[in-house]
Amino acid sequence: MDEKINEYLEYVKKVGDRRKLYKNVSERYGIRRAVYPGSHIDITPSLYIPDVTYIDTFKGSVKFFREIASIHEYIRIHKNYAEECKITFVGRNYEEGLDISKTEMIISQYAGFVGQATKRYLKDNGILLCNDSHGDATLAYFDDDYEFIGVVNSNYEIVETGLNKYFNFAKPAEIDINKVRNTMKGPKYKYRPGNYLFKLKPESPINDL
Repeated sequence: MDEKINEYLEYVKKVGDRRKLYKNVSERYGIRRAVYPGSHIDITPSLYIPDVTYIDTFKGSVKFFREIASIHEYIRIHKNYAEECKITFVGRNYEEGLDISKTEMIISQYAGFVGQATKRYLKDNGILLCNDSHGDATLAYFDDDYEFIGVVNSNYEIVETGLNKYFNFAKPAEIDINKVRNTMKGPKYKYRPGNYLFKLKPESPINDL
């Protein structure tokens, strides 16, 4: 097997298998195009989403995506859709202005405040899939541009009801947004699912940019 694909498979062993996460979310919301800022070498979304743009400045990521032909071939063999896969890599800081078109989903996994920095690239009703490791989900929850629409539980099931229990502490307390921004750590809520789902509101001013 190709060296780069072996590198990816070893990475999956280290961070965990996210196939069910991307499969279930992309199927539930009909995602055909996504942008993945801070992706490192996690090409798993391309197994289920035909058009994915990966963004990262990490040297290992830049080196990995240079072997784009072997990545394409691996995805072509293992993908779960009929059309050809499109894989684009952007080796720049996602907080910079990037020349990429609006997308149906932004993926945020352990890469900082992705949902804040890149929401300009979401279409109306576009989906933000994020965790709260660095507080990204918390910031989205308090962002008027987003609507909190669901979570992905430990079984990778999408839950869209009973959402009032999330973003609450075991004992009543205020959420300190400034602390989240300064520490880049998600608060220790009573219920902490693996991932959260938000929708960019159509009336959001960000859509005019």
